[in-house]
Amino acid sequence: EQYTTSHRLETNKLRNVAKLFAHILHTDAIPWSVLEVIHLNEDETTSSSRIFIKIVIQEMAEAIGISKLKKRFETDDPERKVWYGGMFPKDNVRNTRYAINFFTSIGLGPLTDDLREFLKNAPKLILAKAKEAALAKKGEDTD
Repeated sequence: EQYTTSHRLETNKLRNVAKLFAHILHTDAIPWSVLEVIHLNEDETTSSSRIFIKIVIQEMAEAIGISKLKKRFETDDPERKVWYGGMFPKDNVRNTRYAINFFTSIGLGPLTDDLREFLKNAPKLILAKAKEAALAKKGEDTD
């Protein structure tokens, strides 16, 4: 709820709430599944929510280190991938680029290595999906 109403907070309160969330997250006082509400893209964020995300992630990186934070976000656990999927979107290239630019601009570019790899392979994936769809359509037409 704090994240979704962050646009109502004045700057100092926003900063304090974000720091509190960063602290209770990196100390595991609340589950990291709360990050599931974050969808980092141009359409679903406001300047306040971006400031909130920035402070939370920067504070966690400062507290536990960027390498530990990166390991936490780069998981093979399908449940955790859902938790962090909104912050590191792979739903479309536009959102992926937006997230890469966001994290890079706040000095946390290393968190986006996985997204950069996805972006590098995106044309191949799009082409493969298009071929798959064309074959499926061709199969339907022959029925």
